[in-house]
Amino acid sequence: MIRVLIADDEPMIRAGVRAVLASDPGMQVVAEAGDGHEAVELVRSHRPSVAVLDIRMPGMNGIDAAAEIRSAVPATGVVMLTTFGEDDYILRALGGGAAGFLIKSGEPEELITGVRAVADGAAYLSPKVAARVVAHLAATGAGALAGRRSAARARVGSLTSREREVLTFLGCGLSNGQIARRLHVVEGTVKAHVSSILARLGVDNRAAAAVVAHEAGIVAPQPRQP
Repeated sequence: MIRVLIADDEPMIRAGVRAVLASDPGMQVVAEAGDGHEAVELVRSHRPSVAVLDIRMPGMNGIDAAAEIRSAVPATGVVMLTTFGEDDYILRALGGGAAGFLIKSGEPEELITGVRAVADGAAYLSPKVAARVVAHLAATGAGALAGRRSAARARVGSLTSREREVLTFLGCGLSNGQIARRLHVVEGTVKAHVSSILARLGVDNRAAAAVVAHEAGIVAPQPRQP
């Protein structure tokens, strides 16, 4: 059972997220919070599998709450809920340990997919979020879009053919176990490849590696959920 905490300062949003997650018999909402401080305390006491946090909340925002959660309860994965126009927040959250990023206006099925991916130890970037991040990076003095794509492809070019293959699956939110089954190898082998990929790309986490995969245009098709 995937145990989930929801944190959002808008009761209607929390109710909507709770209703979507309740439609999956493999998930249980164990706690709800109205701000970041409350979310951190409830994570400490309930130890959920995944915390779904609004990226902007009063008192303590989702980014700071995510960092606190990752420090206090590292076994809890963090999924950030965002809206269009919050690109700077998304970039900060990428560096703060969040593993999943979803658009609030996205499809309900995507919420379930993202929570499941993060609970399974993977990173999940909504395709819309990935597109926004790539476009935002290109427009904030970090280089033109074509330049960033070229740089991302050069970084990916430093990978072995197997690492590149693993990165394509990592970029669309597959866990180590799912990648292992697709490649017909043991999970430990995939874990070693992922560690090498992060080091070669110069990134700290799977979500940041997924952004590089999207920039380079090598993301594999999204797998269908059963």
